[in-house]
Amino acid sequence: MEKLIFVCMTTSNGLDINVPLLAASIRTFAGTLSDCPIWVFVPKSENEISNQMKKKLSSLDVKIIPFTIDSDEMKFPFAGNARAAAAAESLAKEKTKFLAWMGLDTIVINEPKLFLLDEDKNLGYRPVHHTLIGSIYEEPIDSFWKLIYHKCNVSDDKIFPMKTHVDHNILRPYFNAGYLIVRPEKGLLQSWWDYFKELYRDPCFEEYYKKNELYSIFIHQAILSGVILSTMERQELQELPFTYNYPLHLYDESPRDLRTQNLNDLITARYEKPSVLETIPFHDPLKSWLMDQLDSLKKK
Repeated sequence: MEKLIFVCMTTSNGLDINVPLLAASIRTFAGTLSDCPIWVFVPKSENEISNQMKKKLSSLDVKIIPFTIDSDEMKFPFAGNARAAAAAESLAKEKTKFLAWMGLDTIVINEPKLFLLDEDKNLGYRPVHHTLIGSIYEEPIDSFWKLIYHKCNVSDDKIFPMKTHVDHNILRPYFNAGYLIVRPEKGLLQSWWDYFKELYRDPCFEEYYKKNELYSIFIHQAILSGVILSTMERQELQELPFTYNYPLHLYDESPRDLRTQNLNDLITARYEKPSVLETIPFHDPLKSWLMDQLDSLKKK
């Protein structure tokens, strides 16, 4: 059985730079986890992957796995991610102790040792970067989150305070859906997809989409938060340090005490767009490695 499997989901567009960069960073900087399998889930409806890209990913020992999803579902924001996460979890059962589900715009900078969760923990997570549709802990709960908790069967005693990374607000639990370390046998990601599929077109939520598109963009993350709260106890959850899933693209917005002076000390980071990586003051050898990787990928 593997210690860990790294997983992400992409459309064919993400194969050009994001996936090779993520895979190369794992193979280069993940230490004792650098040889762990890397799975990339791609919708079956996507265009054929070029032979050149297959060769590149094969050289990094990346496994491309097609998954099925209804075309209408795929059009909804982040539905593909929830579906792919469930498919990955199902495939990983009895193959690995842990599954690291990560956003496509992730790079590994140092060995993510904490991905191997403590024995009594079943989920490793990071809070969301920004509040956005989140629910402020000290304020009365709004109708949207009341609905989420009702539909996901979350009881009041499951709620606890959680601090966002960037705006540092204290929210009711709001987990980052692009960064989850799970034990596949627990079935959390399948539960997420089951609830999402049932709820995202619920007329009750459609009313919120009409008011503000942020609700449709982040409903997947709200449902995930509801599912985690309803299916797990707080003592099963392990919040990873801010050096994990660090948002490079929001560096200037982060609180000063979280603006690490040496970015080479981060464990993993998000960058949103590859161009962001060219503006970040990394130090060598990481800086040279990163520029070489980006130059090489852009030429292909």
